[in-house]
Amino acid sequence: MDFPWLTVIGAVPLVGSVAVGALPRALAPRARHLALAVSLVTLALTVAMVLQFDTGKAGEYQFAEQHQWIPQFGVSYALGVDGIALVMVALSVILVPVCVLAAWNEVGAEKARLFFGLILALETMMVGVFAARDIFLFYVLFEAMLIPVYFLIGSFGGPRRSYAAVKFLIYSLAGGLVMLVAVIGLYAAGPGGETGFLTSNLTGLGFSSDVIERLLFLGFFFAFAVKAPMWPVHTWLPDAAAEAPAGVAVLLVGVLDKVGTFGMLTLCLPLFPDAAHWAGPVIIAFALVSVIYGALLAIGQSDLKRLIAYTSISHFGFIVLGIFAFTSTGQSGSTLYMVNHGFSTAALFLVAGMLIARRGSQQIEDYGGLQRSTPMLAAAFLIAGLSSLALPGLSSFISEFLVLAGTYVKYPAAAVIGTLGIVLAALYILLTYQRMFTGPAKEYAAGWKDLSVREGWVVAPLVAVIVLLGFYPNPVLKVINPAVHRTMTTVHSTDPAPTVPVEAGGQK
Repeated sequence: MDFPWLTVIGAVPLVGSVAVGALPRALAPRARHLALAVSLVTLALTVAMVLQFDTGKAGEYQFAEQHQWIPQFGVSYALGVDGIALVMVALSVILVPVCVLAAWNEVGAEKARLFFGLILALETMMVGVFAARDIFLFYVLFEAMLIPVYFLIGSFGGPRRSYAAVKFLIYSLAGGLVMLVAVIGLYAAGPGGETGFLTSNLTGLGFSSDVIERLLFLGFFFAFAVKAPMWPVHTWLPDAAAEAPAGVAVLLVGVLDKVGTFGMLTLCLPLFPDAAHWAGPVIIAFALVSVIYGALLAIGQSDLKRLIAYTSISHFGFIVLGIFAFTSTGQSGSTLYMVNHGFSTAALFLVAGMLIARRGSQQIEDYGGLQRSTPMLAAAFLIAGLSSLALPGLSSFISEFLVLAGTYVKYPAAAVIGTLGIVLAALYILLTYQRMFTGPAKEYAAGWKDLSVREGWVVAPLVAVIVLLGFYPNPVLKVINPAVHRTMTTVHSTDPAPTVPVEAGGQK
């Protein structure tokens, strides 16, 4: 039997969560050390798994595991990763130790066991939801993620944490309940038997009625749109991100919200190809609204963390746009965008958290002239912000370019409208930087320390990845592209033929 990589990678943080929670009160301050060690072990195991991943077969599921779970209902414990799932698992396990380090001094010793225990439990669920190859297992993990996030926001958030946590829970439960109805309907329409919930069994069912397929598609899509979040079911995100601790906001926006777009690409499209094509133009319209609406509201924000949240709504609009353009270029760009957005948004939230810890305020107007007193923090924020606005040479540029290029060949008007999001992004990032970091030095910041050693270990890896993927995204694209091509084949989509003929030798 092959080594169960995915089970072990998911189990290590879960065992670590129990160990952190079981620490005696006298050892409570050590909870952060244990959590960091566990998250680094999980990262090391993931690196070992990635090194064994066959990139030549990245379109197939590897490290597969399958065991009967509830055979009466066809439910299996089935795991596996293709190229898309692999990069999402990697994103998750990279960001967790960064967030543990970022929260090192944010949580008092008496609550450290609960906080870091919940973070590790959340890591298990993030790994599981991206690796799940059984619809029922995916749904269980999809819903279970709500529990640690609810308590992380409600117990450790800002002044309006209770409101934000309850709003997050209500929206997510509403989407999850609709998805549950669709899961039951899919099973009823599927082959049944002991493997009735396996995604491989449910792909290409050839539904007896277009109405049934469309209703099931809408059930899944609604849940994923809430999770993503897309306009108009997005309003929970600014509240949750603004009230959550910075590290929790990173995992919420950088990873958990990607479950929505990941589900659209890897479940909605293969399971309901005809319905996906039917709904595609309308979804593209909603995606464009998300792009423009999120950017416009970001420009008008006075709260720094709410601003970053609204920028993410705009970015998720780009991701959905690329998915439903039904081109390999667009879908590869969307998947790469999920990865790049995770790192750039993580850097923005974490630098924002460091500034808020020093000043005690999330209001942008309470800052100014900080590039004189904290030049390294200013530089980190600027690099992450420039990546967010897709500056060439930084990570988000190539993914945004691929999304727009892939969209243009089928929906040129949509691509043109989408480019307005780039212009607006320049406004909300550069204006924010100008207001917070330029101008005369402020007296209150005279005694501030720049990046500490711990904060440097938080920010430096993120900045390095942003720059590296900006110049050399090929290793990630090499893993993503075969899985995207498999999805394109499953949904019966082909890339448009080039409009400019090319003769042998490269001469027209």
